[in-house]
Amino acid sequence: MDTTNLFRLDGRIALVTGGSRGIGKMIAAGFIAQGAKVYISSRKAAACDDAVAELGPNAIALPQDVSTVEGCKALAAQIGEREDHLDILVNNAGAAWGVPFEDFPESGWDKVMDLNVKSPFFLTQALHPMLKAGASRARPAKVINITSIDGQRLNAWETYSYHASKSALIYLTKRIAARLIEDSINVTSIAPGAFASEMNRDARDHGDSVAQAIPSRRIGEPEDMAAAAIYLASRAGDYVVGDTITVDGGIVNASIQTRIDG
Repeated sequence: MDTTNLFRLDGRIALVTGGSRGIGKMIAAGFIAQGAKVYISSRKAAACDDAVAELGPNAIALPQDVSTVEGCKALAAQIGEREDHLDILVNNAGAAWGVPFEDFPESGWDKVMDLNVKSPFFLTQALHPMLKAGASRARPAKVINITSIDGQRLNAWETYSYHASKSALIYLTKRIAARLIEDSINVTSIAPGAFASEMNRDARDHGDSVAQAIPSRRIGEPEDMAAAAIYLASRAGDYVVGDTITVDGGIVNASIQTRIDG
């Protein structure tokens, strides 16, 4: 048994949507550090260029809006012009919307559900031939969906479509995994807790106070997110299929709920 290269990604080709900032960028940086070539995609070309300038020569900008099926197909075509296969797909692009129940708009529902649930499915579908092309039982391709602990438990905010979308994506991960394992493609998900990002501005701007509600007494660091993604993407995670890894410092599984007596 040789464990020396379990977490290496040398020669692997990855695509990270929403990879220009936040959790996507943390994952991209981790993959590159382990030897992968990483395509960084987001809807803003300038943001992709900035991320690539920071991440180095093994990062390649591939801007595209994947909020529609047409955008997903366009991104698949773009990477298909550059590579003959894809080893790792990280479906990270996402959106949130918080409005009181009485005023929650259809636009806030559709935008979040489309980007958080529909797009991961149709981008994976569009890239299925490329993922299958380089995959084998000995070296499976990987699809990693970025879900959320808000798909596992409620938070205090009225983010109705976000909660629904992340819960749906956790179960969709299982359903897609059951099909794509036939093609030597492992599908899994990561459910992050509090990480500093544009989407989680509380963790970004008030990390010390947010940390007081986390059993580990800190918010997540980039290395925490990179580590989970590297594990799933590498040989180390080859026998993990359909599961969701919760990376939250214990919020979901090690929190004591306050008892409320009627």
